[in-house]
Amino acid sequence: MFEAERCQECGECFAQCQYADFTKDEAIHEIQALKRGENAAILRQCITCMACNEYCPTGANPYDLILQLHEEKQIHFVEPGVAEFIEETLTSVPNEIIPGDPDKPALNLCVMGHAYPRNMTQSKLFQGLTLVSGSDYFSRAVFLHTGMETKVRTYAGHYVENLAKLGKQEIIFMHDDCYTMVVRKAPEYGIPVPFRAIHIIEYMVNYLKAQPQSVIKLNRKVAYQRPCISRYTPEKEPYVDALFEIIGVDRVARKYDRKNALCCAFGLRETDPERGSQILKKNLDDARTHGAEAMIFLCPGCYWLTSEACEEYGLAAIFITDLCRMALGELPFSSRPWTAG
Repeated sequence: MFEAERCQECGECFAQCQYADFTKDEAIHEIQALKRGENAAILRQCITCMACNEYCPTGANPYDLILQLHEEKQIHFVEPGVAEFIEETLTSVPNEIIPGDPDKPALNLCVMGHAYPRNMTQSKLFQGLTLVSGSDYFSRAVFLHTGMETKVRTYAGHYVENLAKLGKQEIIFMHDDCYTMVVRKAPEYGIPVPFRAIHIIEYMVNYLKAQPQSVIKLNRKVAYQRPCISRYTPEKEPYVDALFEIIGVDRVARKYDRKNALCCAFGLRETDPERGSQILKKNLDDARTHGAEAMIFLCPGCYWLTSEACEEYGLAAIFITDLCRMALGELPFSSRPWTAG
């Protein structure tokens, strides 16, 4: 949530925005206007990448103020009808629980089965885990992109309750959205979380560290497509670097990574195709120019909707679990390797 008492009106949040063009003075005016509840220009220029939360040096969370005003003023990044279609589609996914070892964590796959790599959970990475999926385990955090936070807030308690009913002390989250809900948004909403949330990257780092003899160094150069929602949990970034080091891939130093990461722009490619395509081109050009052989994805939505564009640029599109499977000798190093052969 927006922490007004932390905001120093320094303007860094919007002066650093990669999708708007504000001078420092203009950026200061924008945040002041937002705090007054006015119809500031940033409300319509924002592409909902959430980066301003990370740019803010005092942790005031200016994006959350944008989100609040988007809803109050009914400024939607996608048309309400499209948002309703997304919700109806994703909330109709049947629930499924595949029991595993009672002493091992559960793995929440939410509703993104259509976007994950084929046969992903057959990997030894996930052996013995209880696998849960379906609409009861879908966080609705996708609506943090649409100016409809009420949908997220309203469902948060039900989401945490459904997960708690699994009776697990630890739950691993495959989707960054779902992880963000339990470690950031639910606590903000005053909802207690009675289990420890483990991010999929943390889990894979610990898995590979426990059996170094099984790891085959890949010796590849890769770019990383950092999800927008990761702006809420930047503290997990060292786990990404640790994972790449363990499996022997070099995360190329490039302009549009880490704090300067670009949105994959798949939503913008629908609402403003020219602008969205320009952002995507900048991102992929940057990766290729700096020697990346592949783009590594953490967000299943980014992976599902951007893989083809990566391949057109000569970049292999690889979901992060597949990258680990390659290091375990389960898959060849290739774009969407489950299609090989």
